[in-house]
Amino acid sequence: MTTFSQSHIRITCEGPVAFMLLDRPEKHNALGDEDIDALVAACAVLEKADDVRVVILSGAGGKAFCSGGDIVGWGELSALDFGRQWLRRGHLAFDALARLRQPLIAVLNGHVFGGGLELAATADLRVMEDHARIGLPEAGLGVIPGWSGTQRTVRRFGSAVVKRMALFGEVLDAQGALAAGVVDRVVARGAGPDCAREIARQVCGRAPVATEMVKMLVNLAEGEESGRVAEVMAGICVGYTDDLQEGVTAFREKRQADFRGL
Repeated sequence: MTTFSQSHIRITCEGPVAFMLLDRPEKHNALGDEDIDALVAACAVLEKADDVRVVILSGAGGKAFCSGGDIVGWGELSALDFGRQWLRRGHLAFDALARLRQPLIAVLNGHVFGGGLELAATADLRVMEDHARIGLPEAGLGVIPGWSGTQRTVRRFGSAVVKRMALFGEVLDAQGALAAGVVDRVVARGAGPDCAREIARQVCGRAPVATEMVKMLVNLAEGEESGRVAEVMAGICVGYTDDLQEGVTAFREKRQADFRGL
């Protein structure tokens, strides 16, 4: 069983399904400096968890999935540190989530603003409860959506709806988010986790290696990643060859390898 607890990020498991929880309800699950590092560490744990087939991401408290980056964490940074530390490290964390080998389902069980929407965009599927709202309010604070809010969100949702939120300050309700393609399911308040569990159950009934490969290929087509996918795919193919086994054996036995192209 995979478990993890660091800063305000928690992981527990129910069989092959891992639940990642943002556990900072008193701050509407805003992400602080230590939370960014914790997300990277949590992804590293999940990548190594052979027993985990699906990951479900949600926020604690029921009021907010994630309200974005904690303003206390970045509000007093110098311009250089804001870009070099806050934004760059945030990208490392969100890239790790988007590129998890397991399918990632986000349960938007509360309001989703700013970095919270950028976080939700890392998921492969989003379930939104009908009381939640979504928006990109950064320009109203004199800042930009800096955790791929103008990049991954556009690739996933299209530029029109991102412009509506980021440029014009539009806040979407659940049905508006569904119509715009920002979320995939809308359910009643409190029903998000059960809906995600049912979707996860369906995923667990599919071939795990094929599912992992399909996710990487879709990421490749979407521009999420390129070099890693090509090398992973090629490495897996080579890993099945007799030549690889011969090369490793020859190295251990300190002799010339006898490669046969098989």
